[in-house]
Amino acid sequence: MSLSIGIVGLPNVGKSTLFKTITKKEVPCENYPFCTIDPNVGVVAVPDERVDKLAELTHSAKKIYATVDFVDIAGLVKGASKGEGLGNQFLSHIRETDAIVYVLRAFAKENVVNVQEGVDILRDKEVLDTELILKDMDTVQKRLVGLEREAKMGRKEAVKEVAVLNKARDLLDKGLVLSEAHITDEERDALKNLCLLTLKKRVYLLNGTESDVSDEARKTFEQNQWPYLILDILTEFEAADMTADERLGFGLPPESGLNALIRKCYEILGLITFLTTGPDETRAWTIKNGAKAPQAGGAIHSDFEEFFIKAEVINWQDLLGSSGFAKAREKGLIRTEGKEYVVRDGDVIEIKSGK
Repeated sequence: MSLSIGIVGLPNVGKSTLFKTITKKEVPCENYPFCTIDPNVGVVAVPDERVDKLAELTHSAKKIYATVDFVDIAGLVKGASKGEGLGNQFLSHIRETDAIVYVLRAFAKENVVNVQEGVDILRDKEVLDTELILKDMDTVQKRLVGLEREAKMGRKEAVKEVAVLNKARDLLDKGLVLSEAHITDEERDALKNLCLLTLKKRVYLLNGTESDVSDEARKTFEQNQWPYLILDILTEFEAADMTADERLGFGLPPESGLNALIRKCYEILGLITFLTTGPDETRAWTIKNGAKAPQAGGAIHSDFEEFFIKAEVINWQDLLGSSGFAKAREKGLIRTEGKEYVVRDGDVIEIKSGK
């Protein structure tokens, strides 16, 4: 499955620098509002030591990592939902993403233009929330108008959808983000086709150092269970090409903070990785946590799901510890699993199908 993450924030909070860092793709990030005119999309390989080690074990000709599409959206401003700044065209770009990263300014550098008065993480979050809420209210209202005639004619599906839309409108009218509101799975499915912005999962990236983020802000994020990371984006940009040892030499953690951002996106979306390996290639595949073996087969090829017979499964560490499939099989570590097997993160799988 393809995973797409939208990067949003007010102008000059570090969105384009973040994008530049994780994709190594040159995009405009001059120091003025609205320098990003079109959405920039970059495909990022998800760092995974399992792919590297398994490829070495099975002498794979190539390695294929799981990927994430990051979409850099131009800076939003108050009134964007009504066309202020660059407005609606950019809000519409977020519709195509699976989740959203809010980049919130924590740093107080005077040489970087700030379109807001002072630095206030929670205020900026509220501005972004409000614009997405207003856009969703407009979307819901338009859909309701289109359904009115069908509902009046007594069509059951239309009546049912109208009820869900009215609930969503009431929640949005109260200023609630739908992803954090009480919505059943059935209601969520009914709203899915509308691609509502506030229904998407989100991660809050606080751009600055640990000392830039107040205890009050941390407490608010933790009390509300808002997933957040504190990351100095400019430092990460400057260290993007450094090795782990070089990072340590500059007093940075050995692993890039951007890896943590990618893992956080996987976590909020409930995604896991299984692997396939052999002489041709070692590959990481992304599926939903809780997916069963046939669905894993479907990620590889639709025929594998349709004509699924069984799956041979081993944990990646067990495979490495056995120095290969032959010895793992001798030890009885390779299991034969059927259609009800729930795939685990780190499983190495070979699908057997009837076609």
